[in-house]
Amino acid sequence: MSAQRRVRLFRNGRNQAVRIPVEFEIPGNEAIMHRDGDRLVIEPVRKRGLIALLKSMKPLNEDFPDIADPAPRRENVF
Repeated sequence: MSAQRRVRLFRNGRNQAVRIPVEFEIPGNEAIMHRDGDRLVIEPVRKRGLIALLKSMKPLNEDFPDIADPAPRRENVF
């Protein structure tokens, strides 16, 4: 577990806020916040690109039926 540090809570308008000390900074300008029991967890938003998405996908292990190619389209010529 990482080091702990006591921080102060304060009000920012109608919201409760906390300053994040420099040693706990997270990258980016957005975060995900959720409760885990009586804990409040703040995590960075992980931006996933197309390559990361494709790498996370598993190949399909099924056979696809053979289908005949459709007949070519004929255009109406007058």
